[in-house]
Parts: sequence; C-alpha cells; structure tokens
Amino acid sequence: MKSYRLLRAGGHSSLAALRRRGEIPDRGFAQGWARAPSRRRIVTVSSLQLAALIVVFSTHAADSAETFIVPRHSPGGFEAKMEYCQDCHGPSGQGYRGFFPIPRLAGQQPEYFENQLRAFVERRRPNNVMANVAHVLSPAMTTALARHFQALDPEPLGGGPKGLAAAGRQIFEDGIPDANVAACAACHGPDARGSGQFPRLAGQLYPYVVKTLTNWGQERGQIPTNQDTSAIMQPVAHSLNKAQIDAVAAYVSSLR
Repeated sequence: MKSYRLLRAGGHSSLAALRRRGEIPDRGFAQGWARAPSRRRIVTVSSLQLAALIVVFSTHAADSAETFIVPRHSPGGFEAKMEYCQDCHGPSGQGYRGFFPIPRLAGQQPEYFENQLRAFVERRRPNNVMANVAHVLSPAMTTALARHFQALDPEPLGGGPKGLAAAGRQIFEDGIPDANVAACAACHGPDARGSGQFPRLAGQLYPYVVKTLTNWGQERGQIPTNQDTSAIMQPVAHSLNKAQIDAVAAYVSSLR
C-alpha cells in the first residue's frame, strides 16, 4: 500500500457531504478525517481510494481551491522536499550560521514564504540555488512547505551582540524620525512575527539580517516592473547606517 498525505485548508464538512452522497468509498476514511486536527489532516489511503478521491476533488470545483494531495514518500513527495530543505535550513527550520548565513524559516508567514519562492523563480531575488529549488515546486507543494515551516518554533540560534539589542529595540519600536525611517514594528508587528506579506523577523539569524539589510539593493526588487512589498524596504534599508543595521539585527535575532 502506498502512503499519501492529504492536506486541506479548512474543515471536513465538504468531505462529509460527499460521503453521504456515496462519493467517498470508505466510511473509516471520512471518520478519520473528522477526528484529525483542523489545521492539518493526515490520513493513509490505498491507491484505489486515492484514485477515487482525485476524481471526486477534480469534479468539485468549489473545493479544488482549498484541497491538494501531496505524495509522502515518492521521490518528489513532501518528505523528500522537506529533507532537501533541512540540509541547509536545519531540521527545525532554525537556519544555519556558516560561511554564508542561511535564514531561519521556522514560524515564517506562509504568504511571505510563497511570495519569496516565486521571487526566486522570477529573478526578483537573484539566487541560483534557490531558483533551481523553487522552479520545480508545484503550488500545492509550496503551500504545504509554507504551512509546515510556519508550525515550527525552535529556539533562536542567537549569536547577535547583546550590547546592541537595546539600541536595536528603540529603532524597531520607534524608528529614526530624523532619518525618516519608520518603526519596524509598524509592518512586522510589535513582536516581530510579521503578518501576511510582511515577514517574521523574530529569531532570524543575526548575520543574515545584517547581510540582507546591507545588500538590499542587490538582493531584492531586481525587476522594477514587477515589484512586491520588498519595495517598501528599499528606502528604509538605504537610510540605515552600519551601526543601526547591526543594532536592529541584534535585537530581532534575540526574539522568540
């Protein structure tokens, strides 16, 4: 028997309705779905049941926008992709402090996560490694990965200069009025956990934040005719001097 992961954004009412109409072949499957946690439902089905489900979902357009099926153990399946991500970003998505700092993905906002993968493919963010990774991901796989990483919550790796955190907190909360720099909290939230297209900064690696803010013009918004929220950060990053960048990075890297 092959094992598959079935993920759905919402509840199980639609599946229950399909079962009542006889379109779901296995009562045990529907009952297992109903008992599963609402945010992520994981079941094991046979190949025949999977084929029946694919037919059901393809004939119900109203559900298709919320439902997707990702093979668990196939070479291109979810677990294989996760293992690949973990090679660089760590087993808990905590990031890696190496010669090149690799960012924390744990707790990241799904909308931001998915947008950045598209940015790599579209070359709005120039990174050959990530462009090669992202261009083979289906929309369903990208969404599954985004939700998985959002649910992770490891301890921050830390490592930022603790003596700079107080100055960084002031910039984060109040901005720099004299330089026309708005408070970071205005977009990233008072806890630095982000929202929607605005990324989580809490717990992000200190050297990664320093590198990103320092090189913003070379790392983001490379296609002016196809801009996203990264354009908001362009004048902010350019208005911060090195000491201020170091301070902000030290503060957010310490947050949980």
